[in-house]
Amino acid sequence: MAQGQIAPGIVSGRLSSDELTSNFTDLHPPLAPHEAAVAADRCYFCYDAPCVTACPTDIDIPLFMRQIQAGQPEAAGETILAQNILGGMCARVCPTETLCEEVCVRETAEGSPVEIGRLQRYATDSVMVGGSHPFQRAAPTGKTVAVIGAGPAGLACAHRLAMFGHDVVIHESRPKPGGLNEYGIAAYKSTNDFAQAEVDWLMKIGGISIETGSVLGEGVSLDGLIENYDAVFLSIGLAGVNALRAQGADLDGVRHAVDFISDVRQASDLSHLPVGRNVVVIGGGMTAVDAAVKSKLLGAEHVTIAYRRGRDAMGASRFEQDLASSHGVKIMTNVQPVAVHGNGAAAVIELEYTSSHDGKLSGTGEMIRIPADQVLKAIGQNLDGAPEGLKLDGNKIAVSGAGRTSMGGVWAGGDCASGGEDLTVTAVAEGRDAAMDIHATLVS
Repeated sequence: MAQGQIAPGIVSGRLSSDELTSNFTDLHPPLAPHEAAVAADRCYFCYDAPCVTACPTDIDIPLFMRQIQAGQPEAAGETILAQNILGGMCARVCPTETLCEEVCVRETAEGSPVEIGRLQRYATDSVMVGGSHPFQRAAPTGKTVAVIGAGPAGLACAHRLAMFGHDVVIHESRPKPGGLNEYGIAAYKSTNDFAQAEVDWLMKIGGISIETGSVLGEGVSLDGLIENYDAVFLSIGLAGVNALRAQGADLDGVRHAVDFISDVRQASDLSHLPVGRNVVVIGGGMTAVDAAVKSKLLGAEHVTIAYRRGRDAMGASRFEQDLASSHGVKIMTNVQPVAVHGNGAAAVIELEYTSSHDGKLSGTGEMIRIPADQVLKAIGQNLDGAPEGLKLDGNKIAVSGAGRTSMGGVWAGGDCASGGEDLTVTAVAEGRDAAMDIHATLVS
């Protein structure tokens, strides 16, 4: 029996199994063939399409729109996947509202863009449902490449290298491949274990093996990889989490939002997953929104996002902010955490109002306290344990060109590398481009 939203503390089973199943259905249901044809017909097929320029993976969007319009969704899928081998996941999680759809001519003229994301999903799903793999391996080159990390950048790099005929070994620290696609994407955006299905489909290219539980710095060294492989690609992500500099940050009930999201993603039965009655999420990015919305969907009564700057500075797009609000999440801006109070466990969070002058943030001295039996920290991640000998740019691995690091034979891409935005689609582009540079180097 469901315990209900007003049950005190952090408990499981706030909602019934039926309610949870309903809450975690697809955020954007797939298009039917007729719906896809009508949606694609809205495209103007621009010659210098601004949507293509806005896409980090340079997908020929007008071409795949024409292919859908002509009743050839599999061909459209191949057009997409040739540029973005994880186009299926990107169709589900990419912030299209601030990329391709934001610059769509229909959006600028009418305020209603072509539904590029949903059409991309329709096309890529058509290919995956068919079961076949549209790309073939070139003749074996005899070269081997180590990829460290099976996230979007690593998988994209490995697939492109395999297409060129190289043999690839992916070293992945976690039990499953996929990186953030598997562990960090909101469950309502990627349903039915899609992340794993996409990896299985990608692996059909051949020439790629994955070693899970293989951790760089623990039995696997960069020097050893350089010695045993012809090239190395680092896509180790950002494993460290920024600290919450507030009194009481070590109380029970205070945890990292990324861990909470991962627990939801990996849960076999959501009714067994505990969530607080009063949840406060610290941060303003996509992770904060995902954690907040998931808390609501699990049955939390009150969920608040507390962000230190104004709404315009939030990393989460306006669409994501509106999504949170539509689920009953309260967004508080210009507040920063001062302390978490409670007798051993979180009960109340104390926030200080902030103001900004010339870009510099400062506290105003005015405080507010709100109930919080669960505090989720979504205040950014950092590079934890970068291999020695690599030049860093701030808190990331310094790269030039297509992911070349300061060390010969070593490339890097994705969240761990400098430059670019921390998006799945950007990571895919960086992995793909690094693979092409690695290939050019190996065959030169």
